[in-house]
Amino acid sequence: MKAAESNRYRIEALAKGLDVLSLFDETTTALKLRDICDRTGIPMPTAFRVVATLEEGGYLERLEDGTIRPGVAVLTLGSAALRGSSLVQLSEQPLRQLAEATGETVNLGVLRGDQVLYLVRIRNADLVTANIQVGSTLPAAFTSMGKLLLSYLSPDELRSLYADSDLTAAGPNAVRSVSELEERLAAIRQQGYALQDEEVAPGLRSVSVPVFGREARPAAAINIAVNTTRHDLAELRGPLLDRARTAAADISLRLRAA
Repeated sequence: MKAAESNRYRIEALAKGLDVLSLFDETTTALKLRDICDRTGIPMPTAFRVVATLEEGGYLERLEDGTIRPGVAVLTLGSAALRGSSLVQLSEQPLRQLAEATGETVNLGVLRGDQVLYLVRIRNADLVTANIQVGSTLPAAFTSMGKLLLSYLSPDELRSLYADSDLTAAGPNAVRSVSELEERLAAIRQQGYALQDEEVAPGLRSVSVPVFGREARPAAAINIAVNTTRHDLAELRGPLLDRARTAAADISLRLRAA
């Protein structure tokens, strides 16, 4: 459907409600009404009505000090979306087998703008890392899954994505500039997998490979995440990469057959 045609069916009030819900993520868990107005451009009276409507439906809740945060109904929607996702359903068994075979944390993620969104996470309790869970996002430029998926973007798409980004680094080995990122992505494209070596956080490494559906670009990426004290880079490039590729091939086959 063309943009001009789809705009005929646009419901502005609903669109404003979705704009408000979209403000909340892992780093923004609560806002004041004035913050919502400033970030969306919605006038205060309209924002008040939108928030009140979402609050009535359980999608937002208002604390005593006026702070607004997502309500339980949002969690129900998110859970339903994950349960209904064919990608999540079809990848669950191969990922569990991968986690059991390696004894390490495994993840499946997709690219959302300049972030990688975690859709599946099977965690090894020994892994030392940030509090990442299903629904979490991390800067794609610092993660193995994110870099793997970014490597399939065109140069113009990549520059547009990072036009206003300063790439504030997290871990000690993270990229500091878009040009440095481009160099790493070129190597990833050539080798077909991505490594992350203390770029997300100190003490964490991972290796990632693509999962393909029927499109030329990956439908998702999977990774094996390890503590630096447990595996060196040679092991990530060797037996762990081989196991990740086997799991990715299994998921890809399931996606194409679905």
